[in-house]
Amino acid sequence: MRYSLTVLHSLTCLTLLNWILPFLLTQGAAADQPIEPDLPPLTSEQDLTQLSLEELMNMEVTSVSKKPQKLSQAQAAIHVLSGEDIRRMGITTIPDALRLVPGLQVARIDSNKWAVSARGFNDRFANKLLVLIDGRSVYTPLFAGVYWEAQMVPLQDIDRIEVIRGPGGTLWGANAVNGVINIITKSTQDTQGAMASVTYGNEERGLGTLRYGGKAGDALAYRLYGQFMSRDSAFQEGGAHDDWQLGQGGLRTDWQPDTNDTVTVQGDYYQGTAGQRITTPVPADAAPLAPANLTTVNEDVKLRGGNILFRWHRLLSDKEDFTLQAYFDHVGREEASLYEDRQTIDLELQHHIPWLAHHDVLWGIGYRLTRDETRGNELFRLSPSDRTVDLMSGFLQDEMSFFDDTFTVTIGSKFEHNDFSGFEYQPNIRMSWKPNSDHTIWGSVSRAVRTPARGEHDVRLRVVPTPATAPVSVAVVGNHDFEAENLLAWELGYRIHPTSTLNLDIAGFYNQYEDLRTFDAASPPPTITLPFSNKMHGHAYGVEVLAQWQAHPDWRLQATYSYLAMDLRLEDGSTSAEKLREGASPSHQATLWSRMTLPWNLEFDWDVRYVDSIRVAGSPVDGYFSTNARLGWRPTPQWDISLVGRDLLDNHHTEFLPTFLATQSTEVQRSIFLKTTWQFDMP
Repeated sequence: MRYSLTVLHSLTCLTLLNWILPFLLTQGAAADQPIEPDLPPLTSEQDLTQLSLEELMNMEVTSVSKKPQKLSQAQAAIHVLSGEDIRRMGITTIPDALRLVPGLQVARIDSNKWAVSARGFNDRFANKLLVLIDGRSVYTPLFAGVYWEAQMVPLQDIDRIEVIRGPGGTLWGANAVNGVINIITKSTQDTQGAMASVTYGNEERGLGTLRYGGKAGDALAYRLYGQFMSRDSAFQEGGAHDDWQLGQGGLRTDWQPDTNDTVTVQGDYYQGTAGQRITTPVPADAAPLAPANLTTVNEDVKLRGGNILFRWHRLLSDKEDFTLQAYFDHVGREEASLYEDRQTIDLELQHHIPWLAHHDVLWGIGYRLTRDETRGNELFRLSPSDRTVDLMSGFLQDEMSFFDDTFTVTIGSKFEHNDFSGFEYQPNIRMSWKPNSDHTIWGSVSRAVRTPARGEHDVRLRVVPTPATAPVSVAVVGNHDFEAENLLAWELGYRIHPTSTLNLDIAGFYNQYEDLRTFDAASPPPTITLPFSNKMHGHAYGVEVLAQWQAHPDWRLQATYSYLAMDLRLEDGSTSAEKLREGASPSHQATLWSRMTLPWNLEFDWDVRYVDSIRVAGSPVDGYFSTNARLGWRPTPQWDISLVGRDLLDNHHTEFLPTFLATQSTEVQRSIFLKTTWQFDMP
């Protein structure tokens, strides 16, 4: 009861502030005429807060069809976070930005680890969500997931984040099963001059970014940046060891030698540490892991990596173009349970061409080579320790338009061959109907696959015992016959723009899963092995709602709600604990975000979020409310100051628990920080 009253009191205060502040400041401004005019944004990009809702619906996205199209016409459940949205959120990491996307499940495990997924199966290594940064995949093929603690894109350089909920395998390939997150950075033309940003607070112990953008002639623009961050440990009784330090630098050049060609070269390098407290075995043999043979240690996981990407885009005509992209990516990681050194080379050619009167064809081919080096220990090892893996792919998609482009049908498929499960195909059919400019109805049927990870094929992981299993040695082992997981997804969506001040976006889905991952005992005590297998199937269904209301030219409200239901079923004879994954994602989530631009160059933004209770590996995690607030001031067009408070409703709360490795879970704490950004026009 006391908690509910606290939530109600906080919401009431925030609501009153939204109504009282505009009145008081308007009165003050009237008494002190003249009012300063609205300031332009700190960069040369268009300020999306000044766009009408209709203009926002007509903004171009590329992730659904790999070509520019209006958001309102996209045949998928897509949501876009603009760079201005990210600035106004008052966040310091990409996962925190994703919390306001309907249908995404985002939870902090400790100070530097996250569980991020779409439409269920949430985990630290959520294996059904593909994440890209400027077309470069950051999905690790070792554990099938994302090391979020190593993804440090400067937030000021993000142009937008396009989030697709639902399958994207036809264009993006394997592992784009439940969703795709595509992080797109700004062109160097939009980051000219110098920029410096500093953040400091009780949890964010330091976040500094320096950037410089310039030109070499009229055709070549570039930028250089450096960034460092340090975050304090989260909360845990008896102390925690999950502090986080990371530094990163990089460059990007955009060269346009003529009106038809654009060449981009960019690269990054990062290095840092992520603290964790982990329970590991002491002996170096196969004896049972009795509690006496276990130790809990504090360690600083060493992170390092770098990448370089080349992209050439050429216009062949007004409606025909091709893109050639190649990148090299290196990931290094060293901790008590894992040593990994991985190199990836990826090549892709894409060609977009009109055909006949009503066809728009997109096709492409790709090749990816990944080589890793690992080192085994008492807890975790791979056999063989080093492996090179090839992935070959091709796709073909045809978009057909009828009845003056009011009805569109898209048919296509991805074809891939990988070294673990062989040949895979991922077809889909998507349709949309626009009876008029304010209404869009769309639907799709898609097949997607999640190919086996290196770990599922080659791993031997000794399970840290519980009191019930302490006398027995238990190990999860790889299986060379492990198959790809399959999804057949049905989606239906409706977008409506009933008035100039209101947008509504509704998406429903029904997912049918086959050959889901399990592991069952294959040998009796005292040494039990649990090989990976495909003995589970099930379904999930839900609905996601987004509403945007322009209550005033300077005040926008956004509300989201999502519902998810999952039912996973084991085959006869299986007792795998993987069935517990159906409880790891909340059934209900809701957010309300208010973004207000005030006189005197002030900004007041806040959001409240509700997340339903979950069960992680059978252990309960309570649902919670969370509130964040930001007060910003722009004293000059080049200077931005923000005071931000996050997770303000309680001192600390749990959001998720470790499942893969026996690391310590910690609780998210209330944080307050000050952020200031300067923009300098250079001669």
